[in-house]
Amino acid sequence: MKTNEKYLQDLKQWLEDTSASPLEEMSDFFSKRLDDYEEHMSIWEKSYEIFAESLPSECHKILDLGCGTGLELDKILQKNPDIDVTGVDLCQSMLDKLLEKHSDIHLTAVCQDYFQYDFGYSKWDAVISFESLHHFLPERKKELYQKVCNGLKDGGVFILGDYIACCHEEEELLHSVYLKRRKQSAIPDNCFVHFDIPLTLEHERELLQNVGLVVEKVLENPDGATIITARKGG
Repeated sequence: MKTNEKYLQDLKQWLEDTSASPLEEMSDFFSKRLDDYEEHMSIWEKSYEIFAESLPSECHKILDLGCGTGLELDKILQKNPDIDVTGVDLCQSMLDKLLEKHSDIHLTAVCQDYFQYDFGYSKWDAVISFESLHHFLPERKKELYQKVCNGLKDGGVFILGDYIACCHEEEELLHSVYLKRRKQSAIPDNCFVHFDIPLTLEHERELLQNVGLVVEKVLENPDGATIITARKGG
């Protein structure tokens, strides 16, 4: 495993090497990569399994934020094919593939910005998200986490599998580069772009706790994803 020093050195070099590359709109980014998306995401195979194991067996009604083609759902459905899933994603072509794979289950696919989607109140046994939320600034995530908390039933769980910054330096570096590149390209605030701006685990925990979710478990996996389980009213 790389030391933080080596990792940050490589990250800075990558940012320099890609500094002239334009930021891509989120949905376009994934649409262009649909054909090899699942192969690319297979690096998190072990995390998908652990993610599925983290979902309590009694959870039936589930909301998946940024579901894509449903790689996390593939593992969950192997355990419990009777769940009722609503998947929200910006990319219609990915949702089409999800529906094609899982035509035999109770699945609702919603092509929408999940910041605008109506979660309802006390509606879900679980809200889940895998490798999606590290693309957004903390103020937007706090807004979303409040909707997650409101939407969960009492005792419901939020399971987040995501890219977590190794240290404050990585968080601050990516945040500053992200804002600089958006400004240089005059990208409007309401346009989502594909660029990683992960938080440290400390800051991720704070956001969750500040909206009333109780962090119960944190699993850091060898393939790079961190899985956080937080509960409402816990």
